[in-house]
Amino acid sequence: MTYHMKRKDKEIAEETVLKKILKSTKHVTIAMSMNNEPYLVSLSHGYDENRNCIYFHCAREGKKLDFLKANNTVWGQALLDYGYVQDECDHKFASVHFRGKTTFVTDWNEKLHAVQTMMRQLDKHSDALIAKLNQEKLKNTLIGRIDIDFMTGKKSKELTI
Repeated sequence: MTYHMKRKDKEIAEETVLKKILKSTKHVTIAMSMNNEPYLVSLSHGYDENRNCIYFHCAREGKKLDFLKANNTVWGQALLDYGYVQDECDHKFASVHFRGKTTFVTDWNEKLHAVQTMMRQLDKHSDALIAKLNQEKLKNTLIGRIDIDFMTGKKSKELTI
């Protein structure tokens, strides 16, 4: 089934803008499903524009992992929230919705790249943190990758991203 955005005046059609939002946010929220039961979780992340994927880290066991193992397709949202506008009954925002398949990274070089991507997106002192990366700790860190196959976006009309 195909849907079309009703408010074309708010649609973000430029892929570069969608990617800029994904690189600007500190977290994404993903929806998962297993046995007709939904589950929603917010994750800190790093967006790799070249690979068009989102990296995240998580525990090696738990509900999120069980859901992703049962059904690796996710729907996600990245939101830049500029807040409610008093006396105008309006809210300023820009958002990206995406669909993708989740896999878990086992290759050492990609795992290192993923952690560096997350650190650069989340921490303004990322170079100092990257220099301190502990190989043993990283070896035990579970890294997920969401390969995005669809993106759409919407924003307040007045916003320029």
